[in-house]
Amino acid sequence: MKKRILIAEDESIIRMDIKMMLEDNGYEVVGEAGDGDRAIELAYELRPDLILMDIKMPKLDGLKASRIIANQLDLPMLILTAYSQKEFIEKAQQDNILGYLVKPISETNLLPAIEIALHQAGKAKQLKEGVKNAEQQVEIRKLIERSKGILMQEEQLTEKEAFKKLRDISMSRRMTMESVATEILANQK
Repeated sequence: MKKRILIAEDESIIRMDIKMMLEDNGYEVVGEAGDGDRAIELAYELRPDLILMDIKMPKLDGLKASRIIANQLDLPMLILTAYSQKEFIEKAQQDNILGYLVKPISETNLLPAIEIALHQAGKAKQLKEGVKNAEQQVEIRKLIERSKGILMQEEQLTEKEAFKKLRDISMSRRMTMESVATEILANQK
């Protein structure tokens, strides 16, 4: 499946050149923006795999636009700029910015940067999903522990007996232990 890319660049000739490079190399350019406001609109609308964002653009600059997109959508970006001054590099250090390319942009520096950015974005997404899954498992475990405590208190059971009872109810009623625990807690209130 082709990777979907949004180009946010105010200079139409550069934007067209980048678009041709990307399409010639198997990427799908899903949108083009000439200013930061439009880049934000298109990011919301299109949810691309990667955004190429120029820093200096009219209305809203690329760094402010990338901050808004990062806070709300968490989409990966590559920054494009004619400026390599330290102040711009420092301002571009955000979690969702995975690279910084200084113009003029050529195929030899754009394509590797895109591949690395897409790879890093994929790894970051996997890590975030892993963390989210682990957090959910902890919440389920807490739920089961609280319901076990209720059973221990109400029925004078040991921890082992309360767990066995939860498991037995879960199996006999073909419910997850989480569902049984939720039911016990709901009946408690």
